[in-house]
Amino acid sequence: MLPYARQNVSEEDIAAVVAVLRSDFLTQGPAIPHFERSVAERCGARHAVAVSSATAGLHLAGIALGLAPGRSLWTSPNTFVASANCARYCGADVDFVDVEADSGNMAVDALAVKLERAARANRMPTVLVPVHFAGLPCDMAEIAELARAHGVAVVEDAAHALGATYRGGPVGDGRFSECTVLSFHAVKIATTGEGGVILTNRDDLAARLRRLRTHGITREPSELMAPTEGAWGYEQVELGYHYRLTDIQAALGTSQLERLPEFLRRRRELAARYDRLLGGLPVRVPARRPDRESSWHLYPILLERAQGPRGRAEVFAALRAAGIGVNVHYIPVYLQPYYRQLGFKTGDFPGAEARYAATLTLPLYYGLTDSQQDEVVAALGRALCREERVL
Repeated sequence: MLPYARQNVSEEDIAAVVAVLRSDFLTQGPAIPHFERSVAERCGARHAVAVSSATAGLHLAGIALGLAPGRSLWTSPNTFVASANCARYCGADVDFVDVEADSGNMAVDALAVKLERAARANRMPTVLVPVHFAGLPCDMAEIAELARAHGVAVVEDAAHALGATYRGGPVGDGRFSECTVLSFHAVKIATTGEGGVILTNRDDLAARLRRLRTHGITREPSELMAPTEGAWGYEQVELGYHYRLTDIQAALGTSQLERLPEFLRRRRELAARYDRLLGGLPVRVPARRPDRESSWHLYPILLERAQGPRGRAEVFAALRAAGIGVNVHYIPVYLQPYYRQLGFKTGDFPGAEARYAATLTLPLYYGLTDSQQDEVVAALGRALCREERVL
């Protein structure tokens, strides 16, 4: 089975991990700040805080920005459930903003309307989480302008977007948000196995995020409430979590970052090649924008005719039977049973539902060869022809 995504681990990556295994520190050692500096430098941020997952990063960002019972977070319905779940961890409410038809990103016009209605009802969200779906940055300048006009904090969910650029700068540089959260899961562009990073330009947020990831504990003299009895002293000053990354993971991540330009170059080459190869098929290729460059974490197409209760499922099944590990990104979050129990229902966000009905994610990863990509497109063509005959 040709997967839709796959990590690429080099001998240099393995050597970096082995060096940590032979060192004095497997966790809470020097590999963590080294990794954080590497990420911050590549993304143009003042601070990078490494955590155990991007989900943990979203959770901690929410806490640090004031999410709590009686408050709310808005995000995209076209995302993985973690983008919404982070609010529920804080006891906060969740709502969604519909997406653009072509990109699957948060729609600025839908956000503007929703914010105006919320302002009239005096029910503004505390945090807004736009998601850079598939690696293409959202319209962050417009989103940030709307959010700031209403006093809403912005956290960019950039789990797909390491290495993406927007209006001449890297995603994560903090121009349009309080925080940006990256993922280093195994299927992402660079990996630590599991892991995430929170980027911010605010010193106060960075300090609190570092404390929150380690049980709410501090050893900083300026933060202690009582004089310490000795060098062993520490205080838990708030309720935190065990959300640390290990030095083993950090070493892998630092090594992977050295290859980030290479990873991005090949992904963009493959995406452009897909665009050309798919030209004669009844599909819409992923959106592009002139002022930004996707990191191409995913290559999601829209099937123009293979829709309805059978169409997409038939194509999906035919490709899987041919050994092509296609996937679907994403089932709208609010249609999950947990969120339906909170009152959401089919029809709430028609843009997200229309995308879901037609979307199919094709394999895209650094190690995918041209001949394998040709095989994917040929199998898709056969599946679409078969599906048309059935319908």
